[in-house]
Amino acid sequence: MDWQVLTRELSLYLESQVRVGLFGSGVGLSLVLGFGVAYACYYLSSIAKKPQLVATNDSFCRFLEEYCPVVTETYYPTIWCWEGRMQTLLRPFITSRPQVQYRNELIKTADGGQISLDWFDNNDSLYYPDASTRPTILLLPGLTGTSKESYILHMIHQSEMLGYRCVVFNNRGIAGEELLTPRTYCASNTEDLEAVIHHIHSLHPSAPFIAAGVSMGGHRQMLEKLFDMDLVMKARTVREFDKQFTSVMFGYRTIDDYYEDASPCRKLKSVGIPVLCLNSVDDVFSPGHAIPVETAKQNANVALVLTSCGGHIGFLEGIWPRKCTYMDRVFKQFVQAMFEHGNKIFSM
Repeated sequence: MDWQVLTRELSLYLESQVRVGLFGSGVGLSLVLGFGVAYACYYLSSIAKKPQLVATNDSFCRFLEEYCPVVTETYYPTIWCWEGRMQTLLRPFITSRPQVQYRNELIKTADGGQISLDWFDNNDSLYYPDASTRPTILLLPGLTGTSKESYILHMIHQSEMLGYRCVVFNNRGIAGEELLTPRTYCASNTEDLEAVIHHIHSLHPSAPFIAAGVSMGGHRQMLEKLFDMDLVMKARTVREFDKQFTSVMFGYRTIDDYYEDASPCRKLKSVGIPVLCLNSVDDVFSPGHAIPVETAKQNANVALVLTSCGGHIGFLEGIWPRKCTYMDRVFKQFVQAMFEHGNKIFSM
C-alpha cells in the first residue's frame, strides 16, 4: 500500500469536508474518522519501524536473530507518546515500580572510600536453586541513578522470572551512603567498577556473569575541601558542572580532555567480549549523529540496535505503557541468550 498516496487522499477529503461545514450531517464524525485514519497511516509509515541492526560479524547477527529476535521486530512506540523528548520525560512517571527486596552491602575501596551494592539474591529461583552457579547480572544505573530507578526495578523483575541473581552498583555518594573521601565518579573512570566486578567474582566464582548498563549528591562538607562548591552549584548545564567539578576531580586539564577520554569512540575498538548496545536515534542526550556507528563496525564483538524512536531510556510501547518497555524486552532476551546459548555466539 502507498501510504503517501493514501495520506494525500485523506487530506483532500478533510479539506472538502471543512468547506462543507462542521454542522452538516455526519461531518464532525467524518472529520474525526478521517483524522484518525490519517494519523494511523502516518504512524505506521513513518513512526513504527524495525530497528537498524549494526554488526559486521555474521555469526553474531545470526545469534541475535535466533535467540534475541526482538532486535529484528518492528518497534511500535506508544502511539500518543512516540516523540523522543516526551518518551524521556514521561517514562519515570508512567511506568510502574515493581517491588524488590534488596540486601545491601558496603565494600571498601583502596583509597578509603566505600561503594554501596544492592543485591537481589533470588533465593527462590526454581531454575537455578544452587546459589553458587546462579547466573548473576551486574546492573549499572545511569547518571545520578540508583537501585530505586524504575528501569532498574523492571530489569530485576525480568531477571527474577528467568531465575537470575542481580546486584546493583550504586556509584559513590548517590545511594545515600556516607562519602568517606572527596571523590565521586565520572564516565571515564572504571576503578570502582573493576573493584565491584572482582568482588562479585570472588563471592561467586562459578556463576555465569553479565553486566548491563543504562545511560551514564549532596555531600557538600567533604567536597568543599577541594572544590569551590558555590561555583559548582551555580552550574546550569551538564557541561558547566563537568567543567567546574568532574573534570577537576579526576585531574583533566580541560573539559574537552575529559569528554574525549570518556567518549565510547575511544573504547569500542578494544571491546573483547560480545556487547549489545541499544540506542534511539532521537535520544536527546545521545542523538543519532553522535552514535559511533562506523567505529562499532570495526569490532566483531559489538552490535548496535538503533531504533527510530524511544528517547533517552524511554522505549515506551503499548497504549498505556505501565509495564514492560522495548528496552526491557531487549534486555531479557539478550541476557537469556547469553546465559543459555552464549557458547554458540561465534559458531553459527
